[in-house]
Amino acid sequence: MDRRATVFIVDDDPAVRQGLSLLVRSMQLLPETYASGQEFLNACDPSRRGCLLLDVRMPGISGLELLDRLVERGPHPPVILISAYGDVPTVVRAMKAGAVSFLEKPCRDQQLWEAIQDALECDARNRRQAALRAALDQRLARLSDGERDVLEMLVEGESNKVIAARLGLSIRTIEVRRAKIMRKMKAETLADLIRLALSARLPCAKPHAGFGNYH
Repeated sequence: MDRRATVFIVDDDPAVRQGLSLLVRSMQLLPETYASGQEFLNACDPSRRGCLLLDVRMPGISGLELLDRLVERGPHPPVILISAYGDVPTVVRAMKAGAVSFLEKPCRDQQLWEAIQDALECDARNRRQAALRAALDQRLARLSDGERDVLEMLVEGESNKVIAARLGLSIRTIEVRRAKIMRKMKAETLADLIRLALSARLPCAKPHAGFGNYH
C-alpha cells in the first residue's frame, strides 16, 4: 500500500469526519476532511494519490451527485461510498457510476480497512495504466500518416501483400514502413506491436467496481 496516499473524507457530520480521520491515521495513512461535496470539488487535485470516503446523503451536493461530477471531470480518486441507507437502487446507481465499494453504516474497522486497501490498489493501477497510455500516445505521435495506415491494417490482421494492394504500394515499401513502425513503437515482435496498438486505443479505465455490503 502507498503510505504517501491520502484518504479524502467528505461528510457533513463533524463527528463522523473526526472518527474516520482517527481511524485512517491508525492505518498509518493521511486523512484529509471536507464538510461538503462542493468544498471537495473546489480543492480536488487528481494528480494526488489516494481514495475518497464519501457519504451518500449530504445537504447541497449529495454523494452520488459528487461522484457523477467527478466522473464528468475525468481522472479522480477511487470512491468508497458510505451510507446508513443502503437500499438496492442507491447501491446499483453507485456501482454503475464507478464507485469501487459501497459500505453500510455502521461498518467494522476491518471492513473499511479492506475497502481502503482495494481503493488504493485501484488508484495505483489506474495511474500505471494512464502512464502507459501516455507513453504509447507519444510513440504513436512519432508515426507518419503512411505508417499509421500500415499499422491500422496490421491490427486488422492484414498481410503485407494485402496492405500493399490496398495502399497501391510495393510489398518492399510496406516492409520498410513496418520495420520503422516496430522501431518507433519499441516492439520486438508483431504480437507485441499489435498488443501495444490495441492498448493505446483503450479508453480511460474506470475504477474496478468491488461491491461490499456490510452490516
